[in-house]
Amino acid sequence: MASAILKRGRDRRVRLGHLWIYESEIDRVEGNPPPGGILRIRDYQRRYLGTGYINPLSKIRVRLLSRERGVKIDHQFLRSRIQEAIAYRERFYPGAEACRLVYAEGDFLPGLVVDRYGPILAIQISTAGMEPFRELITEILQELLNPAGIYEKSESSSRRHEGLQPRTGLIRGKLGGRISVQLDGIQFLVDMEKDQKTGLYLDHRENRRSLQPFAGEAEVLDLFCNAGSFGLYAAKFGARHVLGVDSSSECLERARLNAETNDFSGRMEWLEGNAFDHLRNFDQQGRKFDVVILDPPSFTKSSDSVEGAVRGYNEINLRAFKIVKPGGFVITSSCSYHIPLPIFLGILRDAAADAHRAPRILSIAVQAPDHPVNLGVPETSYLKCVFLQVP
Repeated sequence: MASAILKRGRDRRVRLGHLWIYESEIDRVEGNPPPGGILRIRDYQRRYLGTGYINPLSKIRVRLLSRERGVKIDHQFLRSRIQEAIAYRERFYPGAEACRLVYAEGDFLPGLVVDRYGPILAIQISTAGMEPFRELITEILQELLNPAGIYEKSESSSRRHEGLQPRTGLIRGKLGGRISVQLDGIQFLVDMEKDQKTGLYLDHRENRRSLQPFAGEAEVLDLFCNAGSFGLYAAKFGARHVLGVDSSSECLERARLNAETNDFSGRMEWLEGNAFDHLRNFDQQGRKFDVVILDPPSFTKSSDSVEGAVRGYNEINLRAFKIVKPGGFVITSSCSYHIPLPIFLGILRDAAADAHRAPRILSIAVQAPDHPVNLGVPETSYLKCVFLQVP
């Protein structure tokens, strides 16, 4: 088998648990593995570090799959890993209709994401090393879960960096139109063909549950509302009125349908447009809310654009602090790994000072446990959700 030999002193990250090896860390590759080919990883003294796959087209040259000596990456290996991932979710969400079943590096399967939506599974394959196992993975998922259908949504930007073309479509079984799934007693409609990513954003599940103490009889503003998830939870917990704002008419149509399905339409309103513009308008109009929820998309995908992202986060949080009523609550998030928690808290501090408000932090939350953080791979920890009260 081919081997990647690391440069002297460049094995520390791997020994600390990271699964990625960059081009600059490799001294040489012995053998001629194809893109996605399996190989051994060794330090400069040729001591075994692990087994993974290589992609000469990617800056992340090698991704580890196992540290076990003599491991064979085959049906048995993949079945065992996927089975372990599914069993782990059953501890937290037994029998859940909607759940992330496999979370890439978080489940030691870099390049693979699997979500369950009722009888349908959605899979994402984002790396050249996982691509050759596509058929095998679908066979294993069929064996273990017997879904009515398996739908692929492999369209992330990372595929381009891996030299792969985007691919979507039904792999097995039938789709049967929209899927209705229940989370915490709320019905959500999922359209696998049209929804962003693989459907719902499940990583905020626990944070939406945490709205309960703040939502009763509240006037709630849900910005970047997408399909209305935060707002629906607020309505369930007794909000008097929820205004959801999003720039996508398709997302707002899904939000309206979700509200109708749950008989919340009379307390929910939807506004299309740019969230920054609407925040400025609310501020100028003197409109105030009891609860302001900010769940924007990632403002940066790389370290090169952090400065602009900081400005964006500062702007929306500044406006949120200005339009929340005295004693009200701001629930604000960042889903960018490149904005770590200390920087995000600094942004909130600066925004609050500019708004002449003095909020206090009630809690700081992260992604749901079906998106487990691999301690050795800090990139698996991306979501920060801060609950604040604003006197």
